[in-house]
Amino acid sequence: MLAFFCASFCACWGALWGPAAQAQPAMAPGWTLQPLPAPGGAQLLALERAPVLAPLRYRVIAIPGSGCAGMGTFAPRYFAGLQHAQLLVLHKPGVDPWARTPADACPPDFVQRDALSAWRAAAQQALTAWLAQQPALPTWLLGISEGAELLADLAPQLPHLAGLVLIGASGLDPQEAGALQAARLGQQAAWQALARAQAGEAPDHAVVQGRSLRYWRDLWQWRLAQPLRDGPWPLLQVWGGADALVPEAAYQRFAARARQRSAPYCALRLAGADHGLQGPAPGQDGLPQVWALLEQAARTQGQMDCP
Repeated sequence: MLAFFCASFCACWGALWGPAAQAQPAMAPGWTLQPLPAPGGAQLLALERAPVLAPLRYRVIAIPGSGCAGMGTFAPRYFAGLQHAQLLVLHKPGVDPWARTPADACPPDFVQRDALSAWRAAAQQALTAWLAQQPALPTWLLGISEGAELLADLAPQLPHLAGLVLIGASGLDPQEAGALQAARLGQQAAWQALARAQAGEAPDHAVVQGRSLRYWRDLWQWRLAQPLRDGPWPLLQVWGGADALVPEAAYQRFAARARQRSAPYCALRLAGADHGLQGPAPGQDGLPQVWALLEQAARTQGQMDCP
């Protein structure tokens, strides 16, 4: 019943990678797999890529969206336009970069581990370890859909942060964005039932609408809009005008608040594009427009020509 609510915080990978597969393919040229430390002796599996073209000008750290599928099979084409960037794709705990499991079929152990607070702690430790081995570079921190929920917490770890990028993410607190999506779908009663469940006395491990109550409790308390509005970093937000997973009202509400920022804010709405910035015409892809802005900023000492 709440599939659309869950998807509002997920990256929409289905159209990009197709049916599930088990075999891990060979790494694309220039890409490596980087196991990084996480709390409790666990590991995050990240993908790292050297720049496609010399010279190396900047770095992009990408935080993918929700679910238990990875970006390994399509990351080379997804990020192809970042030609002068070193790239790190930091997956969620428990995600195999080559997994293609649909979001509604994640295994029970992943469902129990999945929570924004656990993801944040793991990403913070993994980034600390990785950055200790890297040279100083202007760095863009990029959140794709639910991955954007971590940006305000990870930003202070990056001493050479050039700015934040939100793709398919409203910028609102996730509970506020979810309520707007529920209203859009006429499912306010279902959203209110979920609110009561997460506020109740059932244990964190109880599963409601495909997620643990620990996940929903984190989501209800998560604060994002004010840290993004008040943060000192440039902020680029990009969304599709035909996004079925995040309502236009959510994007516009955050954009109105973000225009009060003291730091630069650039809002790019791609008319007719979907949650993944694809369309409206078959084969039309809005991602190259985003990468072109970052490439331009790298050539002009951080100056971006906001459309």
